[in-house]
Amino acid sequence: MVWPPGVIGLLVTEAVRGEGGILRNALGERFMERYDPKRLELATRDVVARAIYTEVKEGRGTPHGGVLLDISHLPPETVKSKLPSMYDQFMELAGVDITQGPMDVGPTCHYFMGGVRVDAETGATTVPGLFAVGECSGGMNGANRLGGNSLSDLLVFGRRIGDAAAGHAAETPAPQIEDAQPAAAAGEMARYLTGPGDEDPYRLHAGLQELMHEDVGIFRDEAGLTAALAGLEELKRRAADARSPSSTVAFNPGWHLCCDLRNMLIVSEAVARAASLRHESRGAHSRLDFPDYDDYWAEHNIVVRKDVEGMRAEPRPVVKTAELAAMIEERKAAERA
Repeated sequence: MVWPPGVIGLLVTEAVRGEGGILRNALGERFMERYDPKRLELATRDVVARAIYTEVKEGRGTPHGGVLLDISHLPPETVKSKLPSMYDQFMELAGVDITQGPMDVGPTCHYFMGGVRVDAETGATTVPGLFAVGECSGGMNGANRLGGNSLSDLLVFGRRIGDAAAGHAAETPAPQIEDAQPAAAAGEMARYLTGPGDEDPYRLHAGLQELMHEDVGIFRDEAGLTAALAGLEELKRRAADARSPSSTVAFNPGWHLCCDLRNMLIVSEAVARAASLRHESRGAHSRLDFPDYDDYWAEHNIVVRKDVEGMRAEPRPVVKTAELAAMIEERKAAERA
């Protein structure tokens, strides 16, 4: 949601489109007819997001930078029974009755398709004793996560990884921590409260959001990605001087944000470097300067790792599974047809 203020940033479930919601621009046009005339609002989220972005960018968006998603043509009782959480949230938080009028919506980032490299059967990472599952693990969803996959991912792989992690813990001695390590970690956190820095973490966060939205957003190109990497270097320099506006430790989101910013900047740089290296468009990754598929990248993932000079991104061949080969070739043939 992009308006009204009480619901800005609230996620609108894809079920609204699934139950018959219609997307219109500020001119009243059902614009998905231009982008996916067969599936319309039931197109995949990457297609819908690019369509909304294009409508707004070309001046057909609402005054608040969104488009209108309307479910009010359905009977009110149908909306309330099919979308109870949506109806209740909007009424409670902003007094918006979605049975009576459209919602002002825009694309947002709410899931990463990449993540930590893991073994498919055990969820083990390259760090001994570290296991990963769900959104933080890479490879499960390919280039575009489909709605509902997140829950099945957790149920299926959560069980596998839980078993593997428990087995590892039962067979592995407890790790030893040097006495100086906790003190160093505590000192690093305390610096955000009492250190000499004067950078406001909220301003830094807003700047990071704006930079990533503009240059590493729905549409990407080399110029924007190069500018983003330069901007991230500047934000990293400033973030080193981040200091919480409050010195309290009881409840201090500004303190938490100082630490979160460090992690956000690492992830943002990894995304930007990988996007710059991938010279094609696939799934949720859209390059204006490389709009087509490239068969090379169909068989390569991008691995980002730390080295002596900072961060390095490099292609790695995907691990092929013989039992899926026929299905993949069949899918390719259907796309070519």
